[in-house]
Amino acid sequence: MSSLDDIELPAKYRPTQKEEYMCDKQLAYFRRKLLDWRAELMEESQETIDHLRDISNQDVGDEVDRASRESDHTLELRTRDRYRKLQAKIDQALKRIEDGSYGYCDDTGEEIGLKRLDARPVATLTLEAQERRESKEKHTADDR
Repeated sequence: MSSLDDIELPAKYRPTQKEEYMCDKQLAYFRRKLLDWRAELMEESQETIDHLRDISNQDVGDEVDRASRESDHTLELRTRDRYRKLQAKIDQALKRIEDGSYGYCDDTGEEIGLKRLDARPVATLTLEAQERRESKEKHTADDR
């Protein structure tokens, strides 16, 4: 596979069914999309860290102010944790691009599909496989 960084994509390029599935052009598109998404999450994470630092340096007010601040703090930490988990999924997707397994279902080996990957570039399962897994998890949870 040629270096995906060297592939020039038109500004409004979108992968199509007319192209070979997961050709270098499509892989470059998804790689760029994932890298942009990761950079955006990292920037938002830094903003969260800066905000948490700012509010921790503020004077503590009355109990209502303190409770409100603690609630905001908890929400920001949860958001930051979600970002961290999403960044790990993005990194895994980038590794799959490098090893040639990106775009193929972990369970079945089938094509995940361009529309699904465009909507959820970190997807590792076809929609059908995802639904089967969720149904199985729901039944397992119901049996407990």
